Amino acid sequence: MAARNKARKRAFQILFEADQRGASVQTVLADWVRHARSDDRQPPVGEYTMELVEGYAQYADRIDDLIATYAVGWTIDRMPVVDRNIIRLGAYELVWVDETPDAVVIDEAVQLAKEFSTDESPSFVNGLLGRFKDLKPSLRRDRD
Repeated sequence: MAARNKARKRAFQILFEADQRGASVQTVLADWVRHARSDDRQPPVGEYTMELVEGYAQYADRIDDLIATYAVGWTIDRMPVVDRNIIRLGAYELVWVDETPDAVVIDEAVQLAKEFSTDESPSFVNGLLGRFKDLKPSLRRDRD
């Protein structure tokens, strides 16, 4: 598994855990880092995982606003927790990380949905992130 693929998977797991615990993603990230340092069996939390989690945290409110606006027929609270966090991570990387090609971001998010969610989730994730990709020029104008 490629390093960035692992980083995205771990970042998703941190976002998911934070959502489930009702904790901030920064708190859960710190827990993961501390646990990795104290337990040799746990792999360290990589730099790109930290960048993704911290980047998402910086724009979390804006990302949730985007999801609420464009997820037709779904409120963010009714959305499956797995899907919600895959989309959050994908939206951050799609809109705010210039180094990663859009197609890679969407494909990685779809793969996470295939691995962790329902049969319908990959198409939902693909459709919503595809919409963000199409709107990216206007989203980028007000991204900061």
